[in-house]
Amino acid sequence: MPHDPYKALYIHLPFCKHRCAYCDFATQAIASDSPAIDEYMDGLIMDVRRKAKEGELAAIETVYIGGGTPSYVGQKRLSSLLYALGVSMNLTPEVECSMEANPESLTPELIRDVYALGVNRLSIGVQSFDDGLLKTLDRIHDSARAEAAVRAALERFENVSIDLMCGIPGQTPDMFLADLRKAVDLGVTHVSVYPLTIEDHTPFRRMVDSGELEDVNEEHEALMMGMAPNVLGEAGFHRYEVASYAKDGYECRHNKAYWTGVPYLGLGASAVTMTQNESRRMRVQDGEVVDDLNRRQMCAEDLMMKMRMCAGVSEEEVRKAALLLPGVLDVFRGLVRDNLVKRENGRYMPTLGGWLLGNELYGRIFELAP
Repeated sequence: MPHDPYKALYIHLPFCKHRCAYCDFATQAIASDSPAIDEYMDGLIMDVRRKAKEGELAAIETVYIGGGTPSYVGQKRLSSLLYALGVSMNLTPEVECSMEANPESLTPELIRDVYALGVNRLSIGVQSFDDGLLKTLDRIHDSARAEAAVRAALERFENVSIDLMCGIPGQTPDMFLADLRKAVDLGVTHVSVYPLTIEDHTPFRRMVDSGELEDVNEEHEALMMGMAPNVLGEAGFHRYEVASYAKDGYECRHNKAYWTGVPYLGLGASAVTMTQNESRRMRVQDGEVVDDLNRRQMCAEDLMMKMRMCAGVSEEEVRKAALLLPGVLDVFRGLVRDNLVKRENGRYMPTLGGWLLGNELYGRIFELAP
């Protein structure tokens, strides 16, 4: 269908050295010298060149190379992919180009090469700086390797993010506090904080069901999630999204694109593409349509997704939405009454309680256009 230009590009590299016991992402553990990785990377490069020839990369403003563990595929393969991107689109310093990495495969040499070829933001999957918790999470790096990887990244990159996890079995508030303080002391510019979720069909789920592993304590997770803004706020970070904290100028523009209705192109296995125009929005994954929204549903989804952001939505946006969704004003008044949303300075913004009860908050908005 005729569509608005894609502004964000996601590239999925589904390979890891080891698949963690809690992971339910589209990944596979595979030998680093496997021909399957070479074949996959060659196909990705062909896709990049084809999309460029079709004109689909001309308006790209953010690129995100995720996984899996992109750093695991190594310098040579990543260099080939980044070179293809560089000759296929305007991969200038103004384009935010993020790449995920894990500590065990993030070497100084790889950092040097991806930086030279246009990556300007690294996101490192630390999860914790506590060796006992890393063992519980089935990670293959230790705290010393995590710290060394972050320090090495900061030698070239000024935009470095780390992921931290809370609610890990055996994790105390003091242990999570130590992780937050270590992140601050290392000098990263962005921190994402995620509560552990025990997903179905994972080893963690089987371990919980058998009594081998303690189940997630949602009260403990909420307590730790509530600690993050205090510690990080004192260090000059601001919370801009339910799970994300950044120093000024270092918000992840690619992630914000997902929450603000920006069309995005996904390349690689399981990558999702969101194609839209004024009246229709489609999401396609592996050649299958997984979402097909009309104009009213698009409007409701945009309001819902923006409530993941601290800024929420403006009163003017809600008034305009009422033209398509007559009940929207009543819904937002109800969310304010139930303390899921606050109304300040001409905006509706999520409260901490609203985020902790996200399914309730988001569901009441999205149900405006079933």
